[in-house]
Amino acid sequence: MGRAFEYRRAAKEKRWGMMSRMFPKLAKAITAAAKEGGPDPDMNPKLRTAIQNAKGSNMPKDNIDNAIKRAAGKDAESYTEVNYEGKGPHGVLVFVECMTDNTTRTVANVKSYFNKLGGGLVPTGSLEFMFSRKAVFEFEKNDSIDLEELELNLIDAGLETIEAVDDMVVIYADYTNFGTLSQALEELKIDVKKAVLQRIPTNALEFTEEQMVDIEKLIDKLEDDEDVQAVYTNIA
Repeated sequence: MGRAFEYRRAAKEKRWGMMSRMFPKLAKAITAAAKEGGPDPDMNPKLRTAIQNAKGSNMPKDNIDNAIKRAAGKDAESYTEVNYEGKGPHGVLVFVECMTDNTTRTVANVKSYFNKLGGGLVPTGSLEFMFSRKAVFEFEKNDSIDLEELELNLIDAGLETIEAVDDMVVIYADYTNFGTLSQALEELKIDVKKAVLQRIPTNALEFTEEQMVDIEKLIDKLEDDEDVQAVYTNIA
């Protein structure tokens, strides 16, 4: 299958084997949500979602509790959510979501990754129409869940599509319906493993294995940055 395939496989295995690097990012999201809306997840939907995602990524309970406690400390950092858009090698479109306590540092780092790896940043808003922002929920599939019945129950809450992927169920909705759909799933006692806002490309493209070698290098570099929360591309 060639050197390109081997590189991509090694890169993916590296990411899978370093899932622990996600914990600081998950903790940052928890701390920011707790500082913004209070430490009680029952009264703070944003915090409840952040905790839910942390648990879905197997983040230890102590880490979650410590992240919440940090929000109450007098020296608790204030985080700003900021997005950057760029074109990477071979014309791949890249949307980068960050959470940072120092935007000067973050933009300098992100800009350097693009410049060094065959791309560059584009003006904010340039790629907005190239991605649809969706609310995405994932939970485990089991025999007690009738997908057709569940779909009917969730349509009024904003459900757009529902699909089974391996042993998981994934549902999509417009990002504006994140709250109503989250509440509807809670009322149905669905144990959601992941609840996020994602940017899905409106026109996904295929790239060759050789091109993916260069693209993966940029994605890896961005995902390694502690201020980067998520990276989206128009890769099919």
